[in-house]
Amino acid sequence: MPEPTDCLTCHYRSQGMFCSLAPETLADFNSLGTLAMLPAGATLIREGDPCKRIIVLCTGLAMLSCSSSAGTTMNIRVAHAGDVIGLSAAISDGCSEATAVTMEATLFKVISRAHFMTFLNHHGEASLHAAKLLAQDYMCSFEEARRLALSTTVASRLATLLLDWGRSASGGKRDISFTMTFSHEAIAGFTGTTRESITRTLGAFQRKELIRIRGTSVRILAEAKLAQIAC
Repeated sequence: MPEPTDCLTCHYRSQGMFCSLAPETLADFNSLGTLAMLPAGATLIREGDPCKRIIVLCTGLAMLSCSSSAGTTMNIRVAHAGDVIGLSAAISDGCSEATAVTMEATLFKVISRAHFMTFLNHHGEASLHAAKLLAQDYMCSFEEARRLALSTTVASRLATLLLDWGRSASGGKRDISFTMTFSHEAIAGFTGTTRESITRTLGAFQRKELIRIRGTSVRILAEAKLAQIAC
């Protein structure tokens, strides 16, 4: 297992919360917490539990989801290497808003809330980075809520999701394609519908030549038409 400094600095440099901190501040952060590794399907944080720690992903992926009292589960987003899980609950001293479950073998760092808050109090630069990350999380949650509230059909919700994933993966390129790593059941969790509805709608999109699916590869063939459905 890599040393904490090596593991975390690598990811901060690419996409993590503290990617541009001064070296001494980053060194202080890297001195906190402990590294751990868990296989796929392990729960990192559970919705509703008092926040006693934050999780920084070093490698791997984690699905964030929330549930209703009736047992319905909604997938919120996928956390990647460099992401911080539990930040909002830690700063507000509240309970976790979501459950985080590893999607593959995942290396992560666990930092107690007390130590993390002391670090933020001592480093104004890090506090600003935390505020920016909270703002990004808010915008992601806003977009998710808008997609679910304003998209009245399964086709509209799914089209929006496919366009979001494709445009993000393609980075502005004209050829919009991405790797679909989710099952139909997981996609249903993102769209507030059922696995059967997702299977039928994906099939309809392919028959209309809006998308092409080959294994886990998805290519958007008619972006403008798919965008019309997403409206």
